[in-house]
Amino acid sequence: MVSHAYTVAFEGVEARTVEVQCAVTPGLPAFSIVGLPDKAVSEARDRVRTALASMAIALPSKRITINLSPADLPKEGSHFDLPIALGLLAALEIIPHDAVAGIVSLGELSLDGTLVPVLGALPAAMAAAEDGRALLCPRASGTEAAWVGSCQVIGANSLSDVVRHFTGQSPLPPSEPGEVQPAPSGRDLRDVRGQERAKRALEIAAAGRHHLMFVGSPGSGKSMLASRLPGILPPLSASEALETSMIHSLAGLLDEGGISRHRPFREPHHTASMAAIVGGGRSAKPGEISLAHNGVLFMDEFPEFPRNVLETLRQPIESGEVMISRANAHFRYPCRFMLIAAANPCRCGYLSEPDRSCARAPSCGEDYMGRISGPLMDRFDLRIEVPPVGFTDLDLPPSGDSSAEVAARVSMARDVQSSRFDGHDGMRTNADASGEVLEDIARPDAEGKELLGRAADRMGLSARGYHRVMRVARTIADLDGSTDVRRPHVAEAISYRLTVARDA
Repeated sequence: MVSHAYTVAFEGVEARTVEVQCAVTPGLPAFSIVGLPDKAVSEARDRVRTALASMAIALPSKRITINLSPADLPKEGSHFDLPIALGLLAALEIIPHDAVAGIVSLGELSLDGTLVPVLGALPAAMAAAEDGRALLCPRASGTEAAWVGSCQVIGANSLSDVVRHFTGQSPLPPSEPGEVQPAPSGRDLRDVRGQERAKRALEIAAAGRHHLMFVGSPGSGKSMLASRLPGILPPLSASEALETSMIHSLAGLLDEGGISRHRPFREPHHTASMAAIVGGGRSAKPGEISLAHNGVLFMDEFPEFPRNVLETLRQPIESGEVMISRANAHFRYPCRFMLIAAANPCRCGYLSEPDRSCARAPSCGEDYMGRISGPLMDRFDLRIEVPPVGFTDLDLPPSGDSSAEVAARVSMARDVQSSRFDGHDGMRTNADASGEVLEDIARPDAEGKELLGRAADRMGLSARGYHRVMRVARTIADLDGSTDVRRPHVAEAISYRLTVARDA
């Protein structure tokens, strides 16, 4: 008799349904798993056999064959243990066939039958909901999966609990969603002394999701400014929180099944590899750019990152997704992030201070910033210099608006953009606008258009740079509460392109 159970295999952030076919037939005793299983899946036969033995269930002296269909789809991970066990229990007529066929299951088995939490419960619940099935998983993973309201999620502590549930002895209650994680304690912008221009650039970047580069000598406050960015960003919408949490679920970053409404802030070290930044490795896991989806990727000491790592950022910045290719599979991860980069103007860091710069100035600055290619530099909407702060400024009382006041203005601008792009697929903020939509929403008045044209000729702006100035001007107008893009908005947007990092 052949029984059928269902689980999922992960291709990037997508979960594909896998049918687990179990056949117990006469022949020499054997237990084989076919259908492109990896080492962890092949070892499931020993975990399943021992877990069943701990429940006093002995496997018959027959040939047991487990087929994971579709057979040409690679199967990776220990979460296939539970569906294999369910298929085997159904084939032995210990639990009903129809009950097993109506659920998607995943979970790792300990040798004593305890269910161990696994990665990817949230995208698995999404796939189960699309198939019209319930999800069975370890109880610790159930709080995470239960956030998908359209899917019934059942969490169990052990395989014996699952058997009692399907035989009607002790039905398991549906899992409840985990707690919404509180936002981390914010750092206030008023803690930053001086740097009013940098604060303004940070506000514009937050309002329109623009990429921003800080260039300045060591200790001028670049990292301090970037660390204040999460405190002025609006919380994730419900759909954004689900998108981000699905990626974090695959990476094992959801704490006790809780979903966060605050935007991710990732800050990898400059020694990180390409696989760590972009994604990949043995199981093609999401990288830092995907973990920062709908949030911020802060790359300090930007020129110190390997050149090949920096160049791989160019395509994800434009498309908002990254495709990791393997010989037999392709994995797609979303990565719509806001890039904040910080760099010293040269290796010694004091190129802008003649009395402290090294003997190789200014050629040292050209060599150092030359590590960043022109096409990558062109993708930054705002590039500003962060001057050093004088000792007298440090003794002054806090000045400028607090993070709460700036966050209110940013939230208002984001609300305007949300209404503006309602109905436009793939567009949520001004940074996403392109084509006719950009021409329609960011067309400046006559004086602004003349100024933009002269600046484009004098600065040698590329078509990409020209459009990025238009997007920034639109965001400045939104912060100003203006429906039209006027000359002052264009002038301010251009001013953030004047500081070319190579000449800092």
